[in-house]
Amino acid sequence: MDQPTLYHNPRCSKSRRALELLEAAGVTPRIVRYLDQPLSVGELDDLLRKLDMEPQALMRTGEDVYAELGLAGRDLSREGAIQVLVDHPILIERPILVAGERAVVARPPERVMELLGA
Repeated sequence: MDQPTLYHNPRCSKSRRALELLEAAGVTPRIVRYLDQPLSVGELDDLLRKLDMEPQALMRTGEDVYAELGLAGRDLSREGAIQVLVDHPILIERPILVAGERAVVARPPERVMELLGA
């Protein structure tokens, strides 16, 4: 298996726990600190394809910026929702583990092990 990629926010306890689980299993993922290295539209679109999710399903609705942007109840186009996530990466649910052509939002963090088949 290729090295998996963890989209990680070190301030998030769930993200830290997912990384701990991976490391305990002997897996050293490539870390993408997506708040420091924002994803492009193409990268996010590819990630959504691997997750088999629509962009609005990936949004963290409890973030202040979600309310500030008036996103609750809005029906955004796929492209519009992707652009919101690109412009405001804090809205991206985390952590996300990508292994090959598959990905999982690791909530709960133990879901990283499901993706790796452990």
